[in-house]
Amino acid sequence: MPLFFRKQKQSDEARKRLEYQICLAKEAGADDILDLSKCELYEVPDGVFATCRVLQKKVLILHSNILSHLVPKSCQLLDLSAIKVLDLHDNKITSLPPDVGSLTSLRVLNVERNLLRCLPDSIGDLVQLQTLNVKGNKLKLLPQAVGGLHSLRTLDITENRLQELPRELAHIRTLEMLSLDTAGMLYPPRSVCVDGTEAIQQFLCKEVGIEYCAPSQYLLSVLENSASEADSADGPHAAFQAEETEWQNKFSEYERRKEQKMLEKLDFERRLDLGQKEFAQLVQQNNSKKDEILQSVRNEQSRLDKGLNQHQRQLQSERHELQEQLKRMEKGISFRITNLLEENQRSGDSLRSLFCRIRMEQLMAITQEEADNLRRKEVASAMQQMLAESYKSKLLQMAYESRRQEMVNQTCSSLAQMDHKLQQIQAWQQLDQSKAISQILQEIQKAAFEALQLKKDLMHRQIREQGPGYIVTLFTSLQEEILAQRRALTDLLQQLLKDKKQREEELLEMDTKSEATQENYWLIQYQRLLNQKPLSLRLQEEGLEQELVSLLKELSAEKYLPIFAHHRFSLDMLEKMTPNDLKKVQHKGKSLDNVPLDELKPRPPQDAEPSAPQIPEPSLEPAAIPLMEVPNRNSECVVCLELEAQTIFLTCGHVCCCAKCGDALRTCPLCRGEITQRIRIYHST
Repeated sequence: MPLFFRKQKQSDEARKRLEYQICLAKEAGADDILDLSKCELYEVPDGVFATCRVLQKKVLILHSNILSHLVPKSCQLLDLSAIKVLDLHDNKITSLPPDVGSLTSLRVLNVERNLLRCLPDSIGDLVQLQTLNVKGNKLKLLPQAVGGLHSLRTLDITENRLQELPRELAHIRTLEMLSLDTAGMLYPPRSVCVDGTEAIQQFLCKEVGIEYCAPSQYLLSVLENSASEADSADGPHAAFQAEETEWQNKFSEYERRKEQKMLEKLDFERRLDLGQKEFAQLVQQNNSKKDEILQSVRNEQSRLDKGLNQHQRQLQSERHELQEQLKRMEKGISFRITNLLEENQRSGDSLRSLFCRIRMEQLMAITQEEADNLRRKEVASAMQQMLAESYKSKLLQMAYESRRQEMVNQTCSSLAQMDHKLQQIQAWQQLDQSKAISQILQEIQKAAFEALQLKKDLMHRQIREQGPGYIVTLFTSLQEEILAQRRALTDLLQQLLKDKKQREEELLEMDTKSEATQENYWLIQYQRLLNQKPLSLRLQEEGLEQELVSLLKELSAEKYLPIFAHHRFSLDMLEKMTPNDLKKVQHKGKSLDNVPLDELKPRPPQDAEPSAPQIPEPSLEPAAIPLMEVPNRNSECVVCLELEAQTIFLTCGHVCCCAKCGDALRTCPLCRGEITQRIRIYHST
């Protein structure tokens, strides 16, 4: 088992179910059940215990989650003091809280299929507990405090590791049903455990030394005591016990219907599995039959091919034998002719020889004619036999083709029939599935309608039981709540009006303070601009001759230092320059020798009043700032590295970007300062 694991994220469906159940529990007229099952919870939400305490919930259902503990860190178990039914089965709870005995009203505790290794000793304080289910855990022994459960009627400890029962179990006189695994029990012995709950209780009572009595003698008094305690605790709600019994019956009915639905689902899955198995079996049979047909066709084809090859070999052997016979006959005839010629040569008589020759020629002619006739007959018979054999082979081939076509047609028809059966089976399965789904949906709708109708009937019954006084009380409470909300809204409106008046006074005070600082705004901005010269311009000014700088200061012409520094003038250059050369250095279209110093001083705007000049709002648009003319500095834009720098950034005073790149920036690329204003510049010619 890994020491560290990551919790899986809660699904959207589980989160929606959790929110819906919490909202449903908070609605007016909701029942006493808070159902948070199947919400994929790793821990109980913080507001659940408070909700149970405020709304007086009686049933808390938390089964089928991933809970490892019951009480979160920010909650207290005392908030569940009014809970009577606590369902925690199908979780991962390793231990119950030590103060579980504070749930004094608990009647049913279900912790089936968890990871419990022991039960706390405080469980004996649950004096009203009637049902305890710890089935499917890892318990090795029961605490002795179990004997304090004087109202316990049902105890299920099966599927655990228990081998002994505590003797204190004999003090539970109301125990009607005890479920345990008899195979591994050592105390009481297995022979006693097999006989049932009564035999076990008799054995334990004998061991303790008390007299055994049937549970029916104590059960009535226990139920009457619990009913009287409930009446004294509830006060006006005397009918709550009957409602609780009714809700328990409804809960058991709900569990029974749930099990029935589960059985129907299992039956449907079983029938679906059987249908799938039958379908797979039919497909397998179809494939096996198809393989058998194909194998038989292959065997028949191989047999016919083998017979045809054998017949061809037989015809070739017969033809070869006929040729050998003809060759032997020709050799015999030629041998006879040679013998006759030798005999004719040995005869000396010419007549005889002539006669013999004529006779031999006649014999030769007859023999040749007979041989030709015989050869023709044999060739005709051989050809006739060959034609018969070829006709037989053709008939066999035609029979094979017809049989093969018939088998193919049968196979196609059988396959079509199988496909039709499979389609019918699929259609039946789909029909059964749709019927089952529609039936399940109808049952779900019916259950939801019954639940809504029961809820509505319960609310109507409460209204009828409470009478007109309940309606009047409800109306008065609603009216008081509306009046309280109106008072709160009136107080809030008065506070808002006071805040508005205070803000208006603060704005007037700020306006009066700012009017005193607006007079010298342009002079301050101009002085700030002069103080924030670019580094390159300051270096050029520092590079001027000291004598030239002192001369300009004596003449009160310090403002022309940037121009002299830009053109790198010196005393020697000024001595050699003519008036025409000085005219080339211009300032706004005027030569320096004709421009008086008064015109070079900065002037305030003409449209501004001298007494209270208006402060322009900071703007990022360069068109709102007047253009300035500065000498050509031959510096390039640090952004695009193509155009010359044409924009001054305020308040830092850096000149490092062209007009296009400067309009797109919000911070200075050199000092990363915020740009409040831009000044467009152009270079003098």
